[in-house]
Amino acid sequence: MTLIAELTALLGASHVLTGADCAGHVGDWTGKYTADPLAVVRPANTADVSAVLRLAAKHGVAVVPISGRTGLVGGAMTRGGLMISTERMNRIREICPDARIAVVEAGVILDRLHAAADAEGLYFPLWFGARGSAMIGGVLSTNAGGSNVLRYGSTRALCLGLEVVLADGRVLNLMSELHKDNSGYDLRNLFIGAEGTLGIITSAVMKLVPRPKAYATATLAARSLPDALVLLNRLREATGGAVEAFEYMPETYMRRLAEARPDIRQPFTPRQAVNILVEVGATAPRDATPGPDGEVPVTLLLQEVLAEMMAAGMVLDAEIAQSEAQRRVMWERRELAAEITFARKPSIDTDVALPLDKVDIFLKRMAARLPDLDPGAEDICVAHLGDGNVHYTVFPSRDDPALSDQVVEAVEDEVQALRGSFSAEHGVGLSKRPSMARRKDPVALDVMRSLKAALDPENRMNPGKIIPDRA
Repeated sequence: MTLIAELTALLGASHVLTGADCAGHVGDWTGKYTADPLAVVRPANTADVSAVLRLAAKHGVAVVPISGRTGLVGGAMTRGGLMISTERMNRIREICPDARIAVVEAGVILDRLHAAADAEGLYFPLWFGARGSAMIGGVLSTNAGGSNVLRYGSTRALCLGLEVVLADGRVLNLMSELHKDNSGYDLRNLFIGAEGTLGIITSAVMKLVPRPKAYATATLAARSLPDALVLLNRLREATGGAVEAFEYMPETYMRRLAEARPDIRQPFTPRQAVNILVEVGATAPRDATPGPDGEVPVTLLLQEVLAEMMAAGMVLDAEIAQSEAQRRVMWERRELAAEITFARKPSIDTDVALPLDKVDIFLKRMAARLPDLDPGAEDICVAHLGDGNVHYTVFPSRDDPALSDQVVEAVEDEVQALRGSFSAEHGVGLSKRPSMARRKDPVALDVMRSLKAALDPENRMNPGKIIPDRA
């Protein structure tokens, strides 16, 4: 039997897609990458995934896992490989309120987990714009970040256990619910961020946290980025670490937002150079319960700190959300970032991480360096300033691959000089493999190649991603 025939016998014809029927599964969010798979299969459970991988091994076919297709780096690209969609593996098996965990399958969409946790008075604190389509398997495979990393950490920090199907079809059961387990190598973290190159994640145990009972949210104009960091540190001390988000939107971003979405109200007139969206989440009743005057203590605390900073001249202006509707407007400005940057072509997108006190230096160095590379280029950025993750985008004057490479290498130069990383939260996939070759420690690359060879000796698990070829 052919592989397609065997897959059809295993899963049923409606779950083995070929030809034009694959159209809804082969593109990514950027539109830059379009796969051409042998087939797209849709297993219903871990046993199905195991059987599919055994068949793929038998026929010597590469396999590429796909989730919500919200990737930005070509991680789900293939030519002739077998794409394995986790969309049918979408059960939330269990929410354990007392243990504050959720046991979920890889195809659970982030928003569904948010809703299920909320129904128990809890919160799953992984939050970003694509939460309505991104799936648990995908966010684990890329170690996704988002807006709340400052308080809760990235996806890796939110995972207690995993189930993974290996290249030969064996099921690796790491579904621990333990916060402490010192029994050998940390295999769980090996698969998180591996983008399906070592195995396919089929289910996970994820941490839940207390749902904030009140939010204090503000958009403010800071005198400078260093001043904004002073504000962040003061707020973290004043709130006992309850700052959930600290997002930077410079004047260039706000101007682009006004051009692309004139229906979205701008926070300040005239526009300010350094705009910060800050949010504090209060879980203690004493911080969240309105007083006799109707004022919420956490909001009063935010007002007090902002007033002190304004008196010192470090904060120039501020607006504090007085309702959930106003809070949502503030977040909409920030969450439109991908839409308004990727809508303009051509563009050169980077996703870098820097020490918090080096973000300002990086942006100033790139502002000085970019005109030498392309006098007609414009740049724009947004940043998760609280964790040092900068999304720096350049709009070049021409669509020139050589120019694009020069810009990316210039960004890498400055990031490396400041002890940062060329990849923060989007993954590596195809687009950052050249960066891996240029910037990753050679010994680290050798170790990664050894791990890959040990777990996937035939190089069939999402081949060609992450790890560059040997020079």
